[in-house]
Amino acid sequence: GKPLPDPEEAIAELGGVRDRRVEVHHPPAARMLHSVEARRADLPRYETGDEVATRDAYGKALAAVGTARGNVVALDGEVSDSTRAEFFAKEHPDRFFECYIAEQQLVATSVGMATRGWVPYACTFAAFLTRAYDFVRMASISGAGINLVGSHAGVAIGQDGPSQMGLEDLAMFRAIHGSTVLYPCDANQTAKLVAEMAGLDGIRYLRTSRGGTPVIYSPTEEFPIGGSKVLRASGEDRLTVVAAGVTLHEALKAAELLDSEGVQARVIDLYSVKPVDRRTLREAADATGCLLTVEDHREEGGIGDAVLDAFTDSRPVPRLVRLAVRTMPGSASPAEQLHAAGIDAETIAAAARLLVETAVVR
Repeated sequence: GKPLPDPEEAIAELGGVRDRRVEVHHPPAARMLHSVEARRADLPRYETGDEVATRDAYGKALAAVGTARGNVVALDGEVSDSTRAEFFAKEHPDRFFECYIAEQQLVATSVGMATRGWVPYACTFAAFLTRAYDFVRMASISGAGINLVGSHAGVAIGQDGPSQMGLEDLAMFRAIHGSTVLYPCDANQTAKLVAEMAGLDGIRYLRTSRGGTPVIYSPTEEFPIGGSKVLRASGEDRLTVVAAGVTLHEALKAAELLDSEGVQARVIDLYSVKPVDRRTLREAADATGCLLTVEDHREEGGIGDAVLDAFTDSRPVPRLVRLAVRTMPGSASPAEQLHAAGIDAETIAAAARLLVETAVVR
């Protein structure tokens, strides 16, 4: 970690100065190895009310993006039947690469392909990407542009247990310099974000879920990076519930429960976890005074911390309660897991009542 005190002596000890120089073969200078026709992707469209897993929407959207863009490649860690990358593999077998159970190689290969002008989408279980975190970090340092997708996120995967549950992934990828972190809640939102990722810079991460969730957005809805969606709002709102992915649907159920009791709650879909929509969060804080975040993720580094980032410019921080996975999950049904973790609709409603009551007392 420091220079030698006597470099000449060291050179002499190594045998003296040598002038031999080895010239290696340089790779071609061109980044693009092929001509690419890019057109607007014919994304899958889903009807509102349908139950569709976001991992299914990811696979079908990726296949569509691959059809529209000849420079898109897909990589998987031997779980393509679960991540749904198999949809891409069936339509574009010449651009699908199986990396097997070698997540570090999965990311490293993606970086190499990006260097050669391809647009890689690499997918595995969100939990397994922890094994490749150093490679993700170095990819960012190298200025690589890659898309990473983590499926089977959170306790909502159910019976598979904690070894398969991605509960740290949002924190991991939010900490990467210049990263983009996305967490869709339904199929149409997923499809749009998959297509949007292809044109972004840096490390892009998309979190998908195992089980089916209701389609709440129309196929024509747009989801700009750095944005959010206000799904419920009124002039009588007494708090704001901020969620994404699986817990967004629980938040909407909780808002219905509260509404039946005369408590109005605003609900924000924070699908862009990084960059976060500061303006909408600040407006909600000004209007309601109380924020409640709920996420299928560990408390540290996830949606709760992303929301706090909106108030780091010395402005007053609103009254804030964070619901997250604080226990060590076991094996149970998805509904049982959400309830045990304290992130289901019933618990959200209970926390909201307490938050509102405390705010009134103080």
